[in-house]
Amino acid sequence: MTTTILTEKLASNYVGGEWLPSESADSFEITNPATSEPLATFALAGTQDVAKAVASAKAAFPAWRRTPPEDRIQYLFAFKQLLEAHFSDIARTTTLENGKTLSESKAELRRGIENVEVACGIPTLMQGYNLEDVSSGIDEIMIRQPLGVVAAITPFNFPAMIPLWFLPYAIACGNTFILKPSERVPLTARKIFELLHETGLPRGVVNLVVGAKPAVDAFLHHPDVRAISFVGSTPVAKYIYVEGAAHGKRVQCQGGAKNHVVIMPDADVEMAAKVVSDSAFGCAGQRCLAVSTAVMVGEAREKFSAAILDLASTLRVGNGLEDDVQMGPVISPASKTRIERSIATGIESGGQALLDGRDARVEAGNFLRPTVLTGLGSNHALATTEIFGPVLTLEPAGDLDDAIATISKNPYGNAASIFTTSGAAARKFRYEVPTGNVGVNIGVAAPMAYFPFSGWKDSFLGVLHGQGRDAVEFYTDKKVVVERWPKEWSRKF
Repeated sequence: MTTTILTEKLASNYVGGEWLPSESADSFEITNPATSEPLATFALAGTQDVAKAVASAKAAFPAWRRTPPEDRIQYLFAFKQLLEAHFSDIARTTTLENGKTLSESKAELRRGIENVEVACGIPTLMQGYNLEDVSSGIDEIMIRQPLGVVAAITPFNFPAMIPLWFLPYAIACGNTFILKPSERVPLTARKIFELLHETGLPRGVVNLVVGAKPAVDAFLHHPDVRAISFVGSTPVAKYIYVEGAAHGKRVQCQGGAKNHVVIMPDADVEMAAKVVSDSAFGCAGQRCLAVSTAVMVGEAREKFSAAILDLASTLRVGNGLEDDVQMGPVISPASKTRIERSIATGIESGGQALLDGRDARVEAGNFLRPTVLTGLGSNHALATTEIFGPVLTLEPAGDLDDAIATISKNPYGNAASIFTTSGAAARKFRYEVPTGNVGVNIGVAAPMAYFPFSGWKDSFLGVLHGQGRDAVEFYTDKKVVVERWPKEWSRKF
């Protein structure tokens, strides 16, 4: 993918094995966040387009569910090889439309491929269980069966990885699948579906529609969509969860976050600062696992503040395709303006900017530099606002109990980490902190593909998370069969 301007609207929907134009007259221009240069114009899908995709997936389901799991995963093996062969091209496309650095795009795609690899184990992961003689001559078995048509609605910040949290597991379990990526970053999804087409998957097993809220509502209301997966902001997650459940769908919604990292006095402060800098400012802070607040316990405050400021002030900001760039732009001018307003609000209400990134001095593009704020306190509005940009807040704490109390007050519960050399402190933190993902001497990192991507409180709505065994549970129904084959019939058991 180059930065050549595409003057014609691209056929945005992959339905029934074909690229189809949208029925809607609405369109969306994709621009490079680093240069503001147009990349392509996409026709946005509407209700009729979603209906076509659902009909295609529904028609393909009966034959696909009867395809043995061992045969289904052969397509995933082929898909994995194609992703590897086109690795650099897909990563570059992600950088062009999202803005993150090329190394970040490559790391994202690698994590997505790991999910394809795990889903290739579906013949084992999908197994049920049984027990003979639950009563005399009666056996009982539990088997898993696919749901039918399932859909995923994914965000702009990880256009390669997040769709692969869902698609491989869904189709390996025997479902047919529809992806609605963010309309701001459809080019990566398009490349992924071009590769899926090359695998020879039966028509209708995977489908793609690029749309905005009308397409989302069409999924929520369509009676043939059995399950919906979503990743995005908490307000939208709550809307999708409530609306989807009201229409009888199985729903999993990963929402927003406000992730804390605790720096204990006995920590290796220099190393902790390097890890926190990467986590807070990587992908320009546009990820649900970015560190938002560093809680500095006791005498760690002075050392950590100096170390993080030194690192943040020297990060190289620019076009993610350039080799020496460490942080790219945010996704859009609107996002840049919103983040700048958040910084201004923090300063105007008594906070102090130890490092103010609003004057990026980078030509064109949606650039900010890293920002470090202090003096806000855990009750400030920004302490519970997901800024979703390169902004780190520093907050002191008297001891570990105070630090855990600060995290506990936050409405989000996605992730938290601690840096310490004390096993007792680490265990206490792991045991008491109310977040679904916990790090010890590691940045706020995404779980490996064979573990669930957990999240608590306002960071997740549902029961079963994405990835690993949770994904298999989400994409299958359990059926319990009780059998009796007597030589002579009686009503006595």
